[in-house]
Amino acid sequence: MSRLVSPGAGGAARGRRRVVPGAVLRYGLLALMALVLAGPLVWQLSLSLKGAGEPLYERPPVLIPAHPTFEHFGTVLDRIPVPHYLLNSLLVAAMAVTGNVIGATCAGYALGKLRFRGRGVVTALVVAALLVPSETVLISQFLTVRAAGLADTLVGVALPTLVAALNVLLMRNAFANLPREFEEAAVVDGANAWQRFIRVSVPQVKGVITVVAVFAFVGSWNDFLWPLIVLSDEQNYTLTLGLNRLRGTFYDDPRLIAAGTIIALVPIIAFFAVLQRYFFRGLESGGLKG
Repeated sequence: MSRLVSPGAGGAARGRRRVVPGAVLRYGLLALMALVLAGPLVWQLSLSLKGAGEPLYERPPVLIPAHPTFEHFGTVLDRIPVPHYLLNSLLVAAMAVTGNVIGATCAGYALGKLRFRGRGVVTALVVAALLVPSETVLISQFLTVRAAGLADTLVGVALPTLVAALNVLLMRNAFANLPREFEEAAVVDGANAWQRFIRVSVPQVKGVITVVAVFAFVGSWNDFLWPLIVLSDEQNYTLTLGLNRLRGTFYDDPRLIAAGTIIALVPIIAFFAVLQRYFFRGLESGGLKG
């Protein structure tokens, strides 16, 4: 005799589904990471919207302003030439992105696919470059840029970041992970090295190229120390360097500094929003086109 089951039994069983401790731990860690990473941004946005009479450092902190205002953003635009500094930063970032996309892609292909004497030594040098703190080579970089006549120029700001060692390694691993059958088939068809590079390999690693572009843009846009050393004319200031003018000698308004930080963050968010689909695809694929 068949057993009768009430219609609500399945729903009740699903409702009593056991909670997996591992899932709770994962979501807890994700929530903690979101708080740590997004917390400062939310705090800066809250500061930038608070009026002059609102307390800034209450305990517990109040993130939603009682009387939100956008006057601090207007004050920032009045005090410093934000559009001019923004254009300078965009030019430097464009040079950095172009240099890394082209240079790191070519270098990564040579290290990942081509066979030549000394390839292992070159790869080891690239890895060693990652271990050297950037602050230890600032003096030599500045002397080199000055000797080339590029001091106090936007080209001099972008020059040391045109090809980053990390991006070269990313592209090298992406090309090395491509199946050898692609290259072998192209060789059978009579393709030379440049044809195999442009028509066969590069289309397979577009996602990783996007990762390199995002890394280059963010690194160049957020750089402060190197432009501070190279640039002396305020007309050549990048946005991050120009925002330092909001700091007074005897008094700093945290609301203005927070508003300037939000303004500088908008281009990064826009750039990432345009490329986020390809960015995550590149992180997930590891250089393989599915």
